[in-house]
Amino acid sequence: MASTIGGPRLGLSDLPFETEALRKGIKKFFATTFPGTSQTIGSYKWGVYAFFDYDREPIYVGQTKEGLKTRIRRHLTNQRTDAVAMNVLDPFEVFEIQVWPLPEQTAKSTSILEGDLNALERAVWESAIKESRFNAILNEKDPPFIENTHYKFDNLPPSFRGVIVSPQVDELRGHPDVRIARRAETVARLARVVVERQVSGGLRRTLATQSRRLSSLAEERFAALGGQKSVQEGPEDAPSSREDNSDLDRE
Repeated sequence: MASTIGGPRLGLSDLPFETEALRKGIKKFFATTFPGTSQTIGSYKWGVYAFFDYDREPIYVGQTKEGLKTRIRRHLTNQRTDAVAMNVLDPFEVFEIQVWPLPEQTAKSTSILEGDLNALERAVWESAIKESRFNAILNEKDPPFIENTHYKFDNLPPSFRGVIVSPQVDELRGHPDVRIARRAETVARLARVVVERQVSGGLRRTLATQSRRLSSLAEERFAALGGQKSVQEGPEDAPSSREDNSDLDRE
């Protein structure tokens, strides 16, 4: 790290503060021992995961056979997944992760394990939909319905849920105005994808869901600051406050 008269500063090889903090949070999450076992969460290969935003609202559900750590890190750090590339998922929004590891039982064939994984994903997806106050999450596709499975939305196997965002990053990213601005950018990028490509109905649903999430957060922020009572009366082109023209007054 380079230094200066005023104290240490980041050098050209250093990661931005938020990026470094996020990587540390993810590393700590996967180094955690899964409850009731001697295995770390990052050691599980098969499993289902869910992401939650700063309101603890479920926003995305996925499954993996390549390793929970590998798949989730790709979503949140490398941006090498379709969900991120298509602006379905904004890693900036992820505050918490919940995982449901699926132990690989040697007595089961790969096809049976895959069936269990698909059934578990469907059950977690249904649970997330029911938990969401929008009755929707951001997934472009719905997991297929699996009949005769012991995995149900109200009877899920053991899981682990943890925060990956440090208090310092939470203070930066968690402010509602910052989140409104970021979510508006995500909606705009996703809308551009819809305009420029022949997209699926699922992607259009994601756009509608994300737009509802943006509208809800903006309405809540407006209400928290006084709502309609905070709106001034007067000509539209008149200054709304003395502060608005402070720069002009100094000229």
